[in-house]
Amino acid sequence: MAPIFVECFGKIQDPRVDRTKKHLLLDIIALGLCAVIAGAEGWEEIEDFGQEHYAWLDGFLSLPNGIPHHETIRRVFWVLDAAQLTGHIDERWRNLNSVIRITATREENGKKTKESCRKH
Repeated sequence: MAPIFVECFGKIQDPRVDRTKKHLLLDIIALGLCAVIAGAEGWEEIEDFGQEHYAWLDGFLSLPNGIPHHETIRRVFWVLDAAQLTGHIDERWRNLNSVIRITATREENGKKTKESCRKH
């Protein structure tokens, strides 16, 4: 499991019964997030995304039992605490947004520096 997903979503409590946990909660959350960012609209499209991009996902997710069925994905997101999930996404987004701004500022300053050097 990629450390970024563990850091971001590792504290979310898994509401499922232990005997029903065929797929890891973090795998399902990461799959859903990646699929929606890529344009998936609905549980079946999330599963389809997972099947189509399995090799890529397998590089940073555990996926001990492959890609979960769309009904499994739906049930897991249905029982998750939405406030807990969105809170973690919001926090991560704010952190990412800060990094993007810092990087953009550095790039702008670098370009300005290079341009001003060329003019003189």
